[in-house]
Amino acid sequence: MTATTKHQVLQMKPIAFENGTIQIDAAIVAEGLGVAPARLQEEMRAGRITSLAERGVDADLGRHRLTFFAEHRRFRVVVDETGAIVQRSAVDYGNALLPKSVRKRG
Repeated sequence: MTATTKHQVLQMKPIAFENGTIQIDAAIVAEGLGVAPARLQEEMRAGRITSLAERGVDADLGRHRLTFFAEHRRFRVVVDETGAIVQRSAVDYGNALLPKSVRKRG
């Protein structure tokens, strides 16, 4: 890793807003879903992990809720306008599969 790359990694926020998109550190999502970071991108490309991004209104203006769905698990992060995580939660549904309606590609 070059000094420039190392500096960029150290400066990277876990969640950033760039050109109308939200970027989140894959390690946060992988941990929340209980998958290895190396598998996360592969599972997302295959549609086995999906996501939903919602923008807050009224009392939640300036906040964003990011939800990630895997076969038996849901992981949710709420962030403020600076990208700081204000809440995170994970639900493991055990042997029950998540409904297909919540697993649409986002």
